[in-house]
Amino acid sequence: MADYKVLMIDDDEVIAQTTCEYLNMFDFKTAYVTGYEEAEAFLDKNLVSLLLLDINLGDKSGFDLCRKVRENYDMPILFISARTSDDDVLIALNIGGDDYIKKPYTLSILLAKVKTVLARYEREASAKDTKTAQKSNELAPDIRLDTNTHKLNIKGEAVSLKAMEYKMLLYLTENRGRVVTKDELLKNVWDDEFIGEGTLAVHIRHLREKIEKDPKNPEIIKTVWGVGYMIEEAK
Repeated sequence: MADYKVLMIDDDEVIAQTTCEYLNMFDFKTAYVTGYEEAEAFLDKNLVSLLLLDINLGDKSGFDLCRKVRENYDMPILFISARTSDDDVLIALNIGGDDYIKKPYTLSILLAKVKTVLARYEREASAKDTKTAQKSNELAPDIRLDTNTHKLNIKGEAVSLKAMEYKMLLYLTENRGRVVTKDELLKNVWDDEFIGEGTLAVHIRHLREKIEKDPKNPEIIKTVWGVGYMIEEAK
């Protein structure tokens, strides 16, 4: 798949071509199509960061295309149209448009809007990824495994882990939601055939003493008797 910053969808090929040439001058890789079906085909075959979308697409509507795109993609959509009624603007924004730009437009202002909207989406995506990563390493509402420091963060305080404790807890966390067998832990964490289940049990006990409210009745690292251990999916 090719990667494009902008796809312009406009049935006026002269305007579309001129706009694409201008955006490409500023290193915003841009392509254009002139119809509904062409837009669908392009999105199926390429990665696109932002859409510039006209309302009038021959016998099809940019409104309909916006709704279709919103079902399958998460990208900013800037409507560009010669239609200036408040109703059109409200429809465009209510169905998922991020902005409404009226024709004729100034190319430099359009570029500024594209830059601003893309920067905002990228910040939001980065924040979402960070939050997801933090959530995936969250063992309880106030306990998180910090993969940068290799320590536990418990109620805002750092708690040290021995190297093998960290490796075990990280492996269980990365495989949360399923039972990790004792043999799997011994093979993938220790990589040592001479380590036995007794050593494994000792490390699990030490971990529980650090993270469980009641290590004898664990709620985070659960034992599946005769099989292994598991950490449940984050809620």
